[in-house]
Amino acid sequence: YSEDQLYEIDHAIDFATQAHHGQKRKSGEPYITHPLSVAIILIDWGMDSDTIIAGILHDTVEDTKTSLDDIESLFGHDVSFLVDGVTKVSQARAGMRDLGHYLPQTKDNLTKLLIAVGQDVRVIIIKLADRLHNMQTLQFKSPEKQQKIARETLEVFAPMADQLGMGRVRMELEELAFSYLDPKEYKRLEKVMKQRLGKSTRKLGVVRLEVERALKDEKLEFEINGRVKSLYSLHRKLQKRGSLDNIYDLMALRIIVHTKEECYLVLGILHSLYQPMIARIKDYISIPKPNGYQSLHTTVITPNKQIVEFQIRTRDMHEYAERGLAASFHYQQQKDSKEYLKGDSKRGVSNLPAQLQWITQLQEIAAR
Repeated sequence: YSEDQLYEIDHAIDFATQAHHGQKRKSGEPYITHPLSVAIILIDWGMDSDTIIAGILHDTVEDTKTSLDDIESLFGHDVSFLVDGVTKVSQARAGMRDLGHYLPQTKDNLTKLLIAVGQDVRVIIIKLADRLHNMQTLQFKSPEKQQKIARETLEVFAPMADQLGMGRVRMELEELAFSYLDPKEYKRLEKVMKQRLGKSTRKLGVVRLEVERALKDEKLEFEINGRVKSLYSLHRKLQKRGSLDNIYDLMALRIIVHTKEECYLVLGILHSLYQPMIARIKDYISIPKPNGYQSLHTTVITPNKQIVEFQIRTRDMHEYAERGLAASFHYQQQKDSKEYLKGDSKRGVSNLPAQLQWITQLQEIAAR
């Protein structure tokens, strides 16, 4: 961030601190700790300075005497547009059934509708950061509120993150929601995973060394690390498959290389080392998932009958898989391209990647 941008962020912190003066959270902490935490999350996601400032100010219009005119005069049109959008999405959530006449009444479509109502997708990213921090501090709410908020998080906000390609955020929201909605099952699976991982980590270490050796022989530059399945994802798979013995990806190895061509080269090397399970080879590079996710997946059987899943992707693919649209914003910010970040506020049309053009279409529906 530039010196001017850091000055504006400091200014927003001072303004929000004054606006929320005297307000407390359920934890007893000053209310300002919440918008500041939202801003820290947005910084971690690599968002632009206007989004961070809007994150700091996101509750001022709804919860204080601050007006949108105040925000526009102090921080500019873009920030006031984002704060207004966050407020409207909050209102849309409260009246989702009224808004639902645009589309059939399904959770998936209502989730998409909320994204559309945001118009500028950064509005939704601020809402996701807001929800993530609220989930991280949910222990201070009543049991009834915990259940309601956790259910909404699982049914609306986690799918919303997924539809924007924000895999890491989706997983965090799902794990937090699951821990409140079914704490006994959450703790049981946590215990089961610890036992299983203890046994498989050593075996996986041997496979990792074999793969590293083979990739170095090909003079490839790469990263290789482990990926542990989330408890909520495990819970869902157990509901479908019934037994842990039928789940092959409790722990997987992820290989990151420089180019798409190298991804396919690595796939060939793995299949020369181990026996592939043909039905479990998935090419999400040639045919990305609807949310833009790209990767090669393969599951192999080692000579000692161990089943191992691999994910192979480039660094850009990995960043997108973790942060989704936020990663795209970060790259565009580095190129100084604000047109990518924001939509045409008159039409609600965003200059989004091809795989996310459904957002543009829904924005047009919601604007009618």
